[in-house]
Amino acid sequence: MQFITIFKQGGFIMWPLMAFSVAIWVITIHKILFLMKFNKDSKHYLGEATRIVQSQKLHEMEYLYKNCPEVIAKAHYAIFDEAVSREDYEQRLARRLDETNSALKKNMWMLGTIASSAPFVGLFGTVWGIMESFKQIGSSGKAGFSVVAVSISEALIATGTGIIVAVIAVMFYNYLNVRVSATAKEFKNNLGDMADQFNSLKR
Repeated sequence: MQFITIFKQGGFIMWPLMAFSVAIWVITIHKILFLMKFNKDSKHYLGEATRIVQSQKLHEMEYLYKNCPEVIAKAHYAIFDEAVSREDYEQRLARRLDETNSALKKNMWMLGTIASSAPFVGLFGTVWGIMESFKQIGSSGKAGFSVVAVSISEALIATGTGIIVAVIAVMFYNYLNVRVSATAKEFKNNLGDMADQFNSLKR
């Protein structure tokens, strides 16, 4: 009940801030689940690909990657493409890894946008509350705390909520950014180790 009361006191600006809050949790939870699945899948297909390389049964690669997530399969395909030169191979692998990084970072810009814009949305609530205060003073013809108390309260609640939303968004953004960077680095290193094994067989 207290939350609902405070929400109502914050005025109309609380609705976009509420939408920001919901978006933060949806994006964060979705990204965490995506990273968990990506790590699980990448380790699985890396292990299977390594086994195939070690057994030199490269014809099984096509079957392995048939149901593999595209974001993982493309980078693996770049390693086993023998129809390109060494320079083309490195460029192709770099592009595929860039695509993987982009997939891992997908939608994270929303958290950054919320983190930077939420305080300004709250500040708009402050400006609106002050405008309402002056309007009440003008319509009543007298000043005093009792006249402007409601509008000032609305302004402070909106400002405080905007700051809280921004802080939460920054915390989740930084956390996910660290996880994405670690995941991308591990994927790249594991891919490099497997590429070394594959190249050693061709010598």
